[in-house]
Amino acid sequence: MDLTLKIWRQAGPEAKGEMKTYPISGVEDDMSFLEMLDYLNEQLIDQGVEPVVFDHDCREGICGMCSLFINGEAHGPGRKITTCQLHMREFKNGDTIYIEPFRAKAFPIVKDLMVDRSAFDRIQRAGGFISVNTSGNTIDANAIPVPKENADKAFDAATCIGCGACVATCKNSSAMLFASAKISQFSLLPQGQPEAKERVLSMVNQMDLEGFGNCTNTGACEVECPKGISLENIARMNRDYLLASLSSNK
Repeated sequence: MDLTLKIWRQAGPEAKGEMKTYPISGVEDDMSFLEMLDYLNEQLIDQGVEPVVFDHDCREGICGMCSLFINGEAHGPGRKITTCQLHMREFKNGDTIYIEPFRAKAFPIVKDLMVDRSAFDRIQRAGGFISVNTSGNTIDANAIPVPKENADKAFDAATCIGCGACVATCKNSSAMLFASAKISQFSLLPQGQPEAKERVLSMVNQMDLEGFGNCTNTGACEVECPKGISLENIARMNRDYLLASLSSNK
């Protein structure tokens, strides 16, 4: 397969970036998208050209690091897959493929296609955890009844891998789908109740401090999310935030 790759190249956070064109031949249908980029980089290195920097780790669709904007879509064509799960059989011989980093004020570019998503880590640290009793009087989690519907919804929310596709897809670069998933996985379970009000207030406040935009209510984030995180989580977070705000003002 012969392809033309249009790739965003940027030497560093403060450098001016631009799209560079790279023709590539011999791409096999069963290559993953990242394997194709590896193949390109091998050729660039042989030519004495600096390879394209991109983020990756597990290549199994669970770490969320392989975040690329491909032909105007987060993680490229296909639904409920990450870039590392995208295969070249989705493209045709002669195609031109545009490859860019996730673009958001809160996701500054490190180099080329790699962005800094540590803003997500700071949101998580603001409240995405529960305080565990380690006094020796801990309670077996299996001893606490949890309705199956709540458990299922909590697990669905917990599948968020923090890739940032929701942010990259949203026209306002909103992180509400991410934040709501991290809040919901605790708010639906009894273990998350003691800190529920503090959690939602702290995480939403940190989200705003990081410079993410407001929700646009278009639903593009759910469509492009590789794990299919539901918009119901945003509605739940909004309700929890309202109740926590009213309670804290008393």
